[in-house]
Amino acid sequence: MTTTLWDTNGGDIVKALLVERRAAGALASGLALSLVVVVDEKHVAEAETAATVAAAAHPCRLLIVVRRSLERDNRIDAEVQVGGRLGPTEAVVMRMHGRVALHAESVVLPLLAPDAPVVTWWYAAPPDVIATDALGVLANRRITDSAQASDPIAALQRRAEDFAPGDTDLAWSRTTPWRSLLASAMDPVDSAASTATVGCETGNPSGALLCGWLTSKLGVETTVEDTKGPGITEAGITVNNGYRVRITRPDGRLATLSLGEDPERKLPLPRRELGDLLAEELRRMDPDYVYAEALSAATGVGGLDQRPATRTHVWRDPAWAESG
Repeated sequence: MTTTLWDTNGGDIVKALLVERRAAGALASGLALSLVVVVDEKHVAEAETAATVAAAAHPCRLLIVVRRSLERDNRIDAEVQVGGRLGPTEAVVMRMHGRVALHAESVVLPLLAPDAPVVTWWYAAPPDVIATDALGVLANRRITDSAQASDPIAALQRRAEDFAPGDTDLAWSRTTPWRSLLASAMDPVDSAASTATVGCETGNPSGALLCGWLTSKLGVETTVEDTKGPGITEAGITVNNGYRVRITRPDGRLATLSLGEDPERKLPLPRRELGDLLAEELRRMDPDYVYAEALSAATGVGGLDQRPATRTHVWRDPAWAESG
């Protein structure tokens, strides 16, 4: 059940989606949200794979916006499917050529699932200021990935400066297993923490966010130690009575947990796939204030949870930046 439209427009895409929904029947019911994916042509396959995994866990209308060269003539090519190669979901893949790509929201808005929250995910580096992309302004939740930037730590700083409640980052999602293990290990401990450390690759944004989380929750200064990776390789907490919690994961798959003088335990702690990270972020539509606290502690930008949750679209024409 797939319809391909060449050199089309938003109205024809909406009609094709309605036809596919009628043909699919019950398959097209019960949509929990609209997931808007912004990606370039080079990474479409990876983004589709991840979005398909996430959509399997969260029934949604999947709208993939592929922004192509602005130098070409205005044109939209679309693939509309319900229950096709992108899994048991409603999906529209739109390749936008020319300056029409700067106005993708005019095509996306009529396609959003009615009365359902909207999530926008930028597969690659997002705009420096999300308000310059209308696809971010219209969303209830906005998912970025600082690890995709050429300078991930600088990108994390930019995310803090541009933060609004409803923002999140896949670098934060990658810390979830570490946070779960550390929280459960510290649960029976009565004494306050005195120091904490995180070991990770140089410039790893997940390591910086885990460090910020420990700082915000424990109230102690957390230090980051450079390791060979991959990603986060260790984390440790020492409390005032000398008790120490330490987790090490040198190979990105299996972790060793040390609790005080107890024997070491081996635990599975694999690096997760992109689709699993995305699915985790789709579980919640409310602002993630724990992420805001960790981001604030990691970057030194305060008051993130006090900012307004809405943004006003700021028009930015790429031609202006080139001429300047």
